[in-house]
Amino acid sequence: MNYRVSYENPLTFYLQIELTLDVAADATAPLELQLPAWRPGRYELQNFAQKIQKVVIEDAATGQPLPYRKLTKDRWAVPNAAGRTVRVRYNFYAHQMDAGGSWLDETQLYLNPVQALMYAEGRQWEPCELTLALPEGWQVACGLPQTAPHVLLAKDFDQLADAPLIASPTLVHQEYEAGGLPFHVWVQGEAELNWPRILADFKAFSEEQLTMFGGFPVADYHFMNQFLPYKHYHGVEHHNSTVITLGPAELIMSEGLYKELLGVSCHELFHTWNIKSIRPAEMQPYDYSRENYFRTCFIAEGITTYYGEYLLARSHVRTPAQYFEELNIVLRKHYDDAGGDNLSLADASMDLWLDGYKPGVPDRKVSVYHKGALVAMLLDLTIRQLSNHARSLDDVMRRLYEDFGKTGIGYTEDDYARIVNEVAGRDMHAYFDKFIYGTAPLLEPLDRVLHTVGCQLLVGENTSASEGTFGFRTVVKNERTEVATIWPNSPAAATLTVDDEIVAVNGRRVDMNLQSLLSTGAPAYEVSVFRQNRLLTVTLAATPGISFGQRYAIEKLETADAAQQRGFEQWLGWAF
Repeated sequence: MNYRVSYENPLTFYLQIELTLDVAADATAPLELQLPAWRPGRYELQNFAQKIQKVVIEDAATGQPLPYRKLTKDRWAVPNAAGRTVRVRYNFYAHQMDAGGSWLDETQLYLNPVQALMYAEGRQWEPCELTLALPEGWQVACGLPQTAPHVLLAKDFDQLADAPLIASPTLVHQEYEAGGLPFHVWVQGEAELNWPRILADFKAFSEEQLTMFGGFPVADYHFMNQFLPYKHYHGVEHHNSTVITLGPAELIMSEGLYKELLGVSCHELFHTWNIKSIRPAEMQPYDYSRENYFRTCFIAEGITTYYGEYLLARSHVRTPAQYFEELNIVLRKHYDDAGGDNLSLADASMDLWLDGYKPGVPDRKVSVYHKGALVAMLLDLTIRQLSNHARSLDDVMRRLYEDFGKTGIGYTEDDYARIVNEVAGRDMHAYFDKFIYGTAPLLEPLDRVLHTVGCQLLVGENTSASEGTFGFRTVVKNERTEVATIWPNSPAAATLTVDDEIVAVNGRRVDMNLQSLLSTGAPAYEVSVFRQNRLLTVTLAATPGISFGQRYAIEKLETADAAQQRGFEQWLGWAF
């Protein structure tokens, strides 16, 4: 399959796509063309066919149109293609600037092929060539080899779909070596960068990961960065590359944004093993035409989220205190609602395809990223405790890489559980039953294993009266104070509802003063609200109940015995 990508007017954002392929003379079935409906790394249908305009299919030799019929929203059938060289032409709207998108303007062409390129059904494993019609002097950043200027070669459609590219006359390129392999850092965008610091930090966490796994699935790696002039954060993993969109560009080297750059880069590099190489059986191979359901995203994303921050500390790119700050953010996000009481991690993996990337209805679901990272840490510290730090989650990941990553065989839930049991040296079914397939509380188990490495999980009070005492959160919209979230079975749940506009407390107008009005110590408050444009007064009782009452933080113990201090050092690689 031969592809050509060009553009006539970048101000329209439309790319012109051509696919040319020969069809065997003895072909009896119609040629069927499929545009992917989703992309690996984001497990939801995105229906990229929404971006396709004006499909033309013709005989390449004569230029004569060939009749075709649309079979589904993203599949086309060409009945009289046998013995012909078929050319497919269409426009693709490249106006999505995030790590999984595509973008065209006067300064660059950024393309995620999985969004834009059709493939011939049944021929996904044939070699693919992609020719880019670009102005002279433009560079191309991509994980695929270039066989000629602006000509890229992929062994099959799977590799092509998983190879984003940035083409521009202003690309900046730096390179470092880790484990004897080349790592490329590409930057598109205007940013003042401290390259010695960036390359040293990237080299440190890259070497830590290579040492952990004992090898690398690919021969080189490309960090492709879009540093944007506005606030943004996103990253997506690929076969031997990642795209990271981050901004504002002028603040990349500031403490806050540089921390994000390191975190997402370490996370996405870890995915080169964990999901791109160590892949669930349900995704061997990918089926781009429909949902690829799998129950193990707590491995693919949860474990990667854990290691993405943890390895920055272990490689001494970050201090333990900085690492705990990131852990505390994960804790806060996990405990931000009560969804963890209602859906297991395994079922949440399936529900990614339903609403995993949207807020969804209240308290329905749990994050495979946040809870997945916490249960990964729980497993790591449990294995370390059981083996006196002779083994850890590292050993589980190495086994997965040896048995499945290197062989190309997809792993199952049972495979993962078996390897965990073998590494732990005991039956770990209680861990899986409680924390993977159940909704058991995490606080006490986490605190217990953290104590073995000289740390603790602290629970503090929420000083917000509306949240900590009554169990509801508000947002201010156009000077209106509206109820945004209510904790189940809290005092607020008995009298308030989401979208209530709070206008007064005990007859006093609410105007950025809600917390003080609810903090007088009274046993109850008369709260006036507009509900569906009707004025009501309800009684909000300050009775003990469940609420957003806690703030969670992981910290070192003030005093730790020798075993705890040694555990801290073996876990994080830092002196206590």
